Amino acid sequence: LTNTAGMTLYVFDKDSAGKSACNGDCAVKWPPLIAAGNDKASGDYSIINRDDGARQWAFKGKPLYLWFKDQKPGDNSGDGVNNVWHTARP
Repeated sequence: LTNTAGMTLYVFDKDSAGKSACNGDCAVKWPPLIAAGNDKASGDYSIINRDDGARQWAFKGKPLYLWFKDQKPGDNSGDGVNNVWHTARP
């Protein structure tokens, strides 16, 4: 899965369905895919509320993130980081 700019999206094994466990410094390295105020959930995509009050996109209940080291569309250097981050797949 990618965002609208073609950047790879990731999921985090430590998240529970509908709840992000990645906050603070974690969210600096793994920026959450933020939902705009007027975005609406559809199909397998839902919107969860983060601890900081932001709204984050989730796929099949798993919150979605970017990876700060990916520089261009198609990069997926975050896949397998610490064996808990994985490329989000349909």
